[in-house]
Amino acid sequence: MADDGVPGPDRIDLLRSAWERERPDLDVSPQGVVTRLHRVANHLTDRLVEVYRRHGLGEGDFDVLATLRRGGAPFERSAGDLAEHTLVTTGGMTKRIDRLERAGLVERRRDAHDGRGRVVALTARGREVIDAAYTEHIANEHRLVAMIGDERAGQLEQILRVWLAALEEPPAHD
Repeated sequence: MADDGVPGPDRIDLLRSAWERERPDLDVSPQGVVTRLHRVANHLTDRLVEVYRRHGLGEGDFDVLATLRRGGAPFERSAGDLAEHTLVTTGGMTKRIDRLERAGLVERRRDAHDGRGRVVALTARGREVIDAAYTEHIANEHRLVAMIGDERAGQLEQILRVWLAALEEPPAHD
């Protein structure tokens, strides 16, 4: 590693060199960013999912429980609202809710504000599980971000914010 904390050549440099040799007509420089970001995302996902598994959850299960929990009391939302906040189809959401309901982590019940509607609510056990999982999740994220240091993490957050804004519509609400 160099004095500036930047490692030397990596697999992506080798990949780019091979493409530059084989296709000198193409500017393959974006691979330095996109391929590294993709590989980092895969590594991060693996490390995040390890935490979820320790709590008996898959990535989608964690997402549903976290969405319910962060909404505050009474920790409930409609299935459609959950699908919107987790970027999952309503069919996919139904499967997740069914699985979480079988595990005793959520329950379906009538909407107190609309007797015809139904909501998905955290059970007491679901709240215990997501609180424990989220506590470990945040500690894990701190460990992962610490790998690059506070200053670089702040810079990277701003860069990713700009990039994400160029790729996504801003949220209407949480």
